[in-house]
Amino acid sequence: MSRMCEGRVVVVTGAGRGLGRAHALAFAAEGAKVVVNDLGVGLDGRPGPDGPSLHVVEEIRAAGGEAIAHGGDVATSAGAASLVAAALDTYGRLDTLVNNAGFLRDRMLVNLDEDDWDAVVRVHLKGHFLPLKHAAAHWRAEVKAGRTPAARIVNTSSGAGLLGSVGQSNYSAAKAGIVGLTLVAAAELARYGVQVNAIAPAARTRMTERTFADTMTAPDSGFDAMAPENVSPLVVWLGAEQSAGVTGRVFETEGGRITVMEGWRPGPTADKEARWTPEEAGETALKLLGEAEPPGAVYGA
Repeated sequence: MSRMCEGRVVVVTGAGRGLGRAHALAFAAEGAKVVVNDLGVGLDGRPGPDGPSLHVVEEIRAAGGEAIAHGGDVATSAGAASLVAAALDTYGRLDTLVNNAGFLRDRMLVNLDEDDWDAVVRVHLKGHFLPLKHAAAHWRAEVKAGRTPAARIVNTSSGAGLLGSVGQSNYSAAKAGIVGLTLVAAAELARYGVQVNAIAPAARTRMTERTFADTMTAPDSGFDAMAPENVSPLVVWLGAEQSAGVTGRVFETEGGRITVMEGWRPGPTADKEARWTPEEAGETALKLLGEAEPPGAVYGA
């Protein structure tokens, strides 16, 4: 029986630990050749003591799969370009890009330094944009050469990006930006045979096991709902040809649950067909709010 990703070449960023590692192993188990990217930094994005991508490659190879390590910084154009080049030079093709790299520098808004804002937005949002751009340029060239790919991009947002999260304004803003990037990329790249979707996962990783320690603790027995491996099956399917026709979507996933997120859509509306006075605008806004669904809960509120 053929495995779902047999013969496909998959790039996973931030794949040295946590969700990225789980994704890389799951793709390899389904027959993909995997480029395992990880810069090897600590939880706050500063250089760590070793290169975890090499360990993941060893795991994949020990299980009979094919993989190579890439240690470049995907939030730089050179690093993102070399990531795509690594797939093409080694395996001759690129089929799927999973953008997953990131780290945290949590502070309440009034205590958040500009450098910590820039660093988190850089790795999450720019670190999605640049690999996506370089991969898309390759796939566009393929189409121009008469070869339309069945290409897939899976981006990583977060519940923090969908609902907000107290103490994580930099992270929440970046993750919300990833949703916007996903929607635009899905629309722009469809003509090149590229599908672009996003997940908003909840799982136990270095980033979440401290921030949400009470809910992320592994149980002594039974189903471990917060294991990162629970998220990977959906990512593998989104990265496979079997997901044909699915693009521009955001999925929330944790444990055994998958939810299609429906995003912003028009709610109660009033139209005066003329300019409002401030008093009228306020009275109307309050009336409409009374008819609207309440907003989603903010994480940590």
